[in-house]
Amino acid sequence: MNDNFMITKKDHQTFYFIGVTTGKSSIMKIFPLWMQILGYSDVIIEGIDHKIHDDPQSYRNSVAQIKFDPLSLGALVTTHKIDLLTAAKDMFDYLDPYAQITGEVSSISKQDGKLEGHAKDPISSGLSLDAILGKNYFGRTGGEVLCFGAGGAAIATFLHLAKKKEKGDRPSNFIFVNRSQGRLDHAREMIEKLGTDIQVKYIQNSDPKINDGILSQLPPRSVVINATGMGKDIPGSPITWGALFPEGSIAWEFNYRGELDFLQQAKAQVATRNIKVEDGWLYFIHGWTQVISQVLHVNLNKDIFLELTLAAETVRVK
Repeated sequence: MNDNFMITKKDHQTFYFIGVTTGKSSIMKIFPLWMQILGYSDVIIEGIDHKIHDDPQSYRNSVAQIKFDPLSLGALVTTHKIDLLTAAKDMFDYLDPYAQITGEVSSISKQDGKLEGHAKDPISSGLSLDAILGKNYFGRTGGEVLCFGAGGAAIATFLHLAKKKEKGDRPSNFIFVNRSQGRLDHAREMIEKLGTDIQVKYIQNSDPKINDGILSQLPPRSVVINATGMGKDIPGSPITWGALFPEGSIAWEFNYRGELDFLQQAKAQVATRNIKVEDGWLYFIHGWTQVISQVLHVNLNKDIFLELTLAAETVRVK
């Protein structure tokens, strides 16, 4: 692989956002507010857009910018978490245990001259999911989990549930549905190492009508997740408008911006099926604050987190 990196020397301390359509994200307006609150008003944010499943050298160039430029502090990675680490794993000096288990990084930071990669999704998705479900949700309801998508965020959500100590906080069944087999194989490889008592199914499918059928087999009050990126990074939804959500179920869309077809489909059944609908805003807040804390090496207590959340709400793109 050709590693003749072209590094841009920055004039300001720079935090990067590595994604697909970074300029459309609310974080571009939120980040300066957060930096003022945290006392880092001289730190700026810069987006780096990659194509989905981009060329490995492109990912290595982005990592090199952070690794070799002193004023490039670190980055939050979305969408490309697995592909980036696959392409640039040798460039990291340290990977946290979650990154090693999941094979992904959502946070790139530096400590004592070393480049570090962290997988924050098990923490940020877990904090979000706990707020949605409460304690003993699966023990109380008998619901299961259907997750459309098997990428980093989906695996992180499973990992969070699998590590729950109380049986009632773990679903008896968890179903991954993904368009490509490779992501499913990656998920299976990771999960088989955990020794969990959750029964896991891996279904390769790209036909929304077949997904409708899978959805129809779930028991009431199940949790249905869209972790595909459809409705944000790519058009559409993993299900059709004819799909029926389980009675009393929770529909969780991981994204908070875009067309969000899946979210709209769930909202259309709130009255008829008693659906609880959640978008990805809280997940977005937890995900960003976790990575900012890592990159800037600051501790965020509950009071500061609340202040950051309220500031973000003032400029949220509806």
